[in-house]
Amino acid sequence: MASSRFLFSVCLLFMKVLAMAQQPSDQPVMLYKDCVGKGNYTTNSTYQANLNQLLTSIYTNTEINNGFYNFSYGQDADTVYSIALCRPDISPDVCRVCIRNASDFLVRLCPNFVEAIGGLDNCMVRYTNRSIFNRMEKGPYFWVYDDRVNVSDVVGFNQSRMTLLGRLSDQAAAGDSRYKYAMDQIDVPKNFQKIYALVQCTPDLSASECRDCLYNASGLIPQCCDARQGGRVIYPSCNFRYEIDRFYDPPTNSIPPPPDSTSNNTKGKKRNVIIITVIVPIAVSVILIVCVCIFLRARKQKEEEEVKDLYEMEDVELFQLDFGTVREATGNFSEDNKLGQGGFGTVYKGTLANGQDIAVKRLSRTSGQGELEFKNEVMLVAKLQHRNLVRLLGFCFEKEERILVYEFLPNSSLNNLIFDPVKRVLLDWETLYKIIEGIARGLLYLHEDSRLRIIHRDLKAANILLDENMNPKISDFGMARMFVMDQAQDSTSRVVGTFGYMAPEYVIRGHFSVKSDVYSFGVLVLEIVSGRKIGGSGIGDDGEDLLTYSWRKWNEGTPLDMIDPTLNIGPRSEIMRCINIGLVCVQENEALRPTMAQVSMMLSNYSVTLAAPSKPAFFMHGETSILPLVNASMLTESDESRTKSPQ
Repeated sequence: MASSRFLFSVCLLFMKVLAMAQQPSDQPVMLYKDCVGKGNYTTNSTYQANLNQLLTSIYTNTEINNGFYNFSYGQDADTVYSIALCRPDISPDVCRVCIRNASDFLVRLCPNFVEAIGGLDNCMVRYTNRSIFNRMEKGPYFWVYDDRVNVSDVVGFNQSRMTLLGRLSDQAAAGDSRYKYAMDQIDVPKNFQKIYALVQCTPDLSASECRDCLYNASGLIPQCCDARQGGRVIYPSCNFRYEIDRFYDPPTNSIPPPPDSTSNNTKGKKRNVIIITVIVPIAVSVILIVCVCIFLRARKQKEEEEVKDLYEMEDVELFQLDFGTVREATGNFSEDNKLGQGGFGTVYKGTLANGQDIAVKRLSRTSGQGELEFKNEVMLVAKLQHRNLVRLLGFCFEKEERILVYEFLPNSSLNNLIFDPVKRVLLDWETLYKIIEGIARGLLYLHEDSRLRIIHRDLKAANILLDENMNPKISDFGMARMFVMDQAQDSTSRVVGTFGYMAPEYVIRGHFSVKSDVYSFGVLVLEIVSGRKIGGSGIGDDGEDLLTYSWRKWNEGTPLDMIDPTLNIGPRSEIMRCINIGLVCVQENEALRPTMAQVSMMLSNYSVTLAAPSKPAFFMHGETSILPLVNASMLTESDESRTKSPQ
């Protein structure tokens, strides 16, 4: 009897193993899903019938071959909208199979939900009862990461990854209404490693929406997959993935077929003879021309040699304008076109012949620092590309004229808005918070994510410009300094910047680091929340400065008293969190200040516990400041920009 049971068990086990062996090895797996809690439909309702019909019509459609489907079905309240997106490197047949599997998973795992989103490795499907076409949506979002051993050189890996993702985002955004994707690889310095990445947007987005979507998605890397060898972030409207192993195949949708190398052999031989006959005299001519050019270049005058550095920049794409073009664009530098006065020159609005508006920064001829700052700004800004940094378009360098040409930003500077009692009331807290987050992202890029490591040294409200959507862009890099990647700080005997925004270690000892910019950022945050200038008139009967006033209110447990009265609508907990962040950034001890990566995490993730701030720098005890005596000859304060809004 026992032996019979044993034989029966063995037979059952054998049958299970046989069944498993007959199953496909690559069963579809749902990587992510969200049954969005925005209502339910009734079983056997018209909405359910429309949903099933819509999903079926997508994965049975054989006319669309670009991997993007945006369909709707039904009428009025029973209308169902759906979007499906496949990876660009898979065939249409594989795409449709993936969409079918994802649709079946979603309907089964999210029963009766009117809205759901989910995806497999090769595709994403979402459906809802509201129109989602031509809309960039950031939620719900998902991430998947590689659980293998973390990378060894975290800084180098992060910088290479962000460089690659930034480049691919621009390429994807430049796509058309059929495809918006890009894929490529990059070498990681030091460890001989490669990073492969693929980024993709739904093609119904505009170029700017695609770029913004991918940028916001990359902002989740510190939370999901920082220092990991691979990861992906999925938004409803875009996604990206990176790995140290190649995971994609070259797409077949946009690559033209190679020419037929087996045909026209006779013509090919004739072409070879012609090429050999012609190439020798051409090569000789080219060599002679090169020699003549070298000789003429060696005889160029000193005036032309002064700009040699500008042409030795690597990977810089700028156009050089002649002075006449700039003068015409600005109406001969008309006072009516004057936007502001900076530390080293004047800024004008201009319009090129093609109708493009530009901002023209004309450096002062009498400034002994002009040429140095000019070359510094061109070489730095031209190599930095980020949505929260002002974009340098070109330059002019003729005789004594040194001119920088930037993108024109219609909303002027942050300085003009938050300190103007009339314009201030037009800014709600949501807009101000977006500005704070944007400044933080721009600084984080400068400090950690760009291919250079930049310390701005003159971050202030006047150097934060705002585009038509109130997105902040950091400007004025004339005083910026470049660090090598493992450099912690530097020092100078010539302190430059704006009083109030400069960190104490910089003012007193000339030491500057990323924590110097963090200090300036903290001052900016407190200015934005309070609506008061760091260098303005004293606050209250005691004439306290902004930092002293903020610290006292924090210690007394009444920090809400320092909030600008115009911010009467806004989440007080979020505003309080910003006050806390501002105060930890302006702490006297630079070691206690957070990095901009930590600040960005504090702003984007409310689950991060904030540290209690300690005493800020330059805190005043009654009539006495903690600022010790400083050698006045060390200080060179940059002029506060005097700007006006564009008419």
